[in-house]
Amino acid sequence: MFKRLFSVALVFGMAAIAPPALANACAPREVITDRLSEKYKETLSSGGLQTGQQTGTMLEIWTSNETGTFTVLITHPTGVSCVVATGEDYFNASPAVVPPGVPG
Repeated sequence: MFKRLFSVALVFGMAAIAPPALANACAPREVITDRLSEKYKETLSSGGLQTGQQTGTMLEIWTSNETGTFTVLITHPTGVSCVVATGEDYFNASPAVVPPGVPG
């Protein structure tokens, strides 16, 4: 019984400390942003500070009008950025503008 319990604890313990799936998509922020600028012609379009966590992280969206690509980064206070998502056919959504004097 003890051997089974120990084996289960060992397996779950190893799973808990395993690196995340996107760990290979993390690097110093400067390395990632240089690559986004040079290879994909992307620039920082928007971002914001994520709060409510033990340490605040910055969410950044890099886009390119030239190539239509986008990349979403999470940057940690340590200076390490991780790529969260990438894609193509990026577009900016504009809010609907209601002319003055027209009931909305």
